[in-house]
Amino acid sequence: MTIRSLLPGRIGFGTAPLGNMFRAIPDDEAAATVQAAWDQGIRYFDTAPLYGAGLAEIRLGEVLAQQPRDEFVLSTKVGRVILDEVEDPASRELGEKGALFEHGRPNKIVNDYSADATLRSVEDSLKRLRTDRLDIVWVHDVAQDFYGDEWVNVYESARTGAFRALTRLKDEGVIKAWGLGVNKVEPLEMTLDLDEPQPDAFLLAGRYTLLDHERALQRLLPAAAAQDVDIVVGGPYSSGILAGGSHFEYAEAPAAVIDKVGRIKALADESGIGIKAAALQFVLAHPAVAAAIPGATRPSRIAEDLGALAQDVPYAFWKALRDQKIIARDAPVPTS
Repeated sequence: MTIRSLLPGRIGFGTAPLGNMFRAIPDDEAAATVQAAWDQGIRYFDTAPLYGAGLAEIRLGEVLAQQPRDEFVLSTKVGRVILDEVEDPASRELGEKGALFEHGRPNKIVNDYSADATLRSVEDSLKRLRTDRLDIVWVHDVAQDFYGDEWVNVYESARTGAFRALTRLKDEGVIKAWGLGVNKVEPLEMTLDLDEPQPDAFLLAGRYTLLDHERALQRLLPAAAAQDVDIVVGGPYSSGILAGGSHFEYAEAPAAVIDKVGRIKALADESGIGIKAAALQFVLAHPAVAAAIPGATRPSRIAEDLGALAQDVPYAFWKALRDQKIIARDAPVPTS
């Protein structure tokens, strides 16, 4: 099955920022942001144990526990088990994302993609989220950005552990769908080539955006579409640089990226549209993409995202992006 029948809309809510990514967010601000998403009709919420060592799940659960469970879709991730013992969050080994959640909870994070750890992770997430079930479960970060040269070994442990455990949970009706949630295309291409049960969808962050889409466009998205494996796009604003922020790939943006964003913004200004509208609508124009899940830490951002989705973007804008070689010539764009 594809997950389009599960997803309640084309926009969901990504909760990585609620794990105190980049900064410590007050609890009331986090709660107000989730509430704003709910009040404005968002019904798909994505989270993960990694986000602040369980903090994002806890914060999300506190708000969603007040709502009827049948009225929203919930996804979280496996591959990290959160322990009661503590560690220094700033000294965690998170590959290229070193200090990403240094403001999160100090609970120790253990990487483990075995079947047993997968089941434990699901149980722990249910408690933190204060819910009795998960709809979608993603296998988190089995890729180069977290594991360097060891990533293929980590992927293999997930293939024989988490993949099979989640396939069982789906067969038993415990979850409705599963897939991989990563920031790189290679693990997804490898998965599509496997001669064994395929996941239902992929959550791909940062690799299909206005700033970085060539690689995914060539092979991954056509292959996924051919196998009915839907793509949910995470990070449609490239860590914030396409939404007025300064981060790209979870770090301060380099000069070349800032320059490219400046060119996109100038064309958007000429067309009388916001750069968020360009970023979000570009991502959703690809037929393989089922939904996008921008993150937010302020209630006002939700209205901005929904407004960006509704904005009328003239075709001349997309043509200008193509002519200036900012987007690939064969990248799908909105037709109206």
